[in-house]
Amino acid sequence: MTTAPDDALVTGYGVLTAHGFGEEALRTGVFAGRPAFRRVERFDTGPFRGRYAAVPATAPLPGVGPEQTPSQREALVACGRAALDMAGLAGHPSVDVLVGTQGDHREVTTFWSGRQHGADDGVDQRVVESLPAALPGLVASDLGVTGRRLAFVNACVASANALIHGARLIRSGRADTVLCAGAYLVEREFFAKFDSGRAFATDGQVRPFSADRTGLLLGDGVAALVLESATRVRARGGDPLARIGGWGIASDAHHVCQPHPQGRGLSTAMTTAIRHAGAAPEEIGYVNAHGTGTKINDSAETAALHRTFGTAARTVPVSSTKSTTGHMLEGSGAVEAAISLYALRHGILPPTAGHTAADPACDLDWIPDEPRTADVRRVLTANAAFGGVNTAIVLERP
Repeated sequence: MTTAPDDALVTGYGVLTAHGFGEEALRTGVFAGRPAFRRVERFDTGPFRGRYAAVPATAPLPGVGPEQTPSQREALVACGRAALDMAGLAGHPSVDVLVGTQGDHREVTTFWSGRQHGADDGVDQRVVESLPAALPGLVASDLGVTGRRLAFVNACVASANALIHGARLIRSGRADTVLCAGAYLVEREFFAKFDSGRAFATDGQVRPFSADRTGLLLGDGVAALVLESATRVRARGGDPLARIGGWGIASDAHHVCQPHPQGRGLSTAMTTAIRHAGAAPEEIGYVNAHGTGTKINDSAETAALHRTFGTAARTVPVSSTKSTTGHMLEGSGAVEAAISLYALRHGILPPTAGHTAADPACDLDWIPDEPRTADVRRVLTANAAFGGVNTAIVLERP
């Protein structure tokens, strides 16, 4: 283990969205600007206004049947194993596991709705997996790794916070290898809550920053990223994919479920991340926005980008990949970090799909509908959550 401050490098990742599992699914789905929204069939949507979410049309994971939905545990293990394999750390036991999650409530919901009965149907295990604090330990056990096991539960910035805390552990010399992950799979409980709040898009599409946007849609999203100290990577001859250059966390202290109208908290997080990376705003080559597709969020986020980037706000490319993946709640930060990492490595910027009409309140370069090639050296990914919590992470070429 390192004993002095050190850079945090990304050396591997695994990702699952409604487009499928792995990098190729990102390329043909997110980076092609192809929305994955379809009618939800994994539970009965009859009682709800909403019917649509970003859920897979085929088997989401190897070994999982097309009619099955994996558990968060299964998806996290698959993504974690892919990340460790990519990093060249398969079989390496000393790894911390940090997970952003709300717990996996699907089977408990099924049980209490009267479709499962009896003491021998595995309900004890389902109750365990519904507890956020249990999932990191279960995932670590399945992967055969030891180390810290921490859960982050602060809603849509949960897995971004896992990444930031992992980078802090490495920078401070308290860890040298950390698996940072996040997970959300569309299920009945949170679907019902967002439906009751009338948050869902009325036309089955998410149109972030477009004048005709009508709301968000949920989506499956799980990702895991391996962070290692630069000292360790050099010692073992590893091949880093990116550096965690900087990060920022801030609170609006404005409203329980609405962002500050001028985006003050989000701007503070982004400005802090850029400064922490030792960069100027104009040196950021791409921003992966939170971009939920709601009227209030998108205008506030535009204001935050103007506050952060000043005159450079007119030229920095920005997109919301939730236009293709849906809102992945606790999984958003990790999945969108993986998307940003892919953009950095391959020089392709993902589009904002469904951007059909300019909104004067959202007046930036949203990369509408088509991907864009660009040689970028730094990218920024931002997330916001209920309670006014905001995060931003800068990824750099190693």
